Amino acid sequence: MMRVLTFFGVFMCMCVLNACSSGHSLPPLPAHGVVLAFGDSLTYGTGAAEEASYPAVLSELIGREVVNAGIPGEISAQGLARLPAILAEVSPDLLLLCHGGNDFLRQMDEAETRANVAAMIRLAQEQGISVVLIGVPQFGLFLSPADFYQALAEEFKIPYESHALSDILSNNSLKSDTVHPNALGYRVLAEGIKGVLVDAGSL
Repeated sequence: MMRVLTFFGVFMCMCVLNACSSGHSLPPLPAHGVVLAFGDSLTYGTGAAEEASYPAVLSELIGREVVNAGIPGEISAQGLARLPAILAEVSPDLLLLCHGGNDFLRQMDEAETRANVAAMIRLAQEQGISVVLIGVPQFGLFLSPADFYQALAEEFKIPYESHALSDILSNNSLKSDTVHPNALGYRVLAEGIKGVLVDAGSL
């Protein structure tokens, strides 16, 4: 019975995640297109094996190369400094941006985090690279992304995955510790991102 309930809970979570998109569209992703997953430990896959990270799972799900450019412990200012070289090296068609979590954990200025994430989006768009923004939850009484993610998605007119990580990290069966998913959690995240790409017309 427990296995059935757990499967049902994950199934329902995945259905919800697949519906979490801002409504903004993307150009179709070429059959040989390259996706850059950029972020910190949540992108790197801390808490699971390398092949279970969300970029690795997403690559299987969408049949495209997904480059994992996650660095554990990185704050948004460091990500902004690192991004130009990664974009030049990878030349991606699509950027999946998941950043800000370490800023929240270190209680850094939210306005600075917002500015850094905005600059990363702008940097990609100026090079003709599509962007999907992934909201990172703030840790407090309620596990929900900072409001600025939604605002940035509207400002830059990009698809936004708003609830995946919050829902995953609210479910003990989907996380390896208080701030990282486990292998099943990363699969749920990958499924949610795939849903956003489908809704946006990228796939």
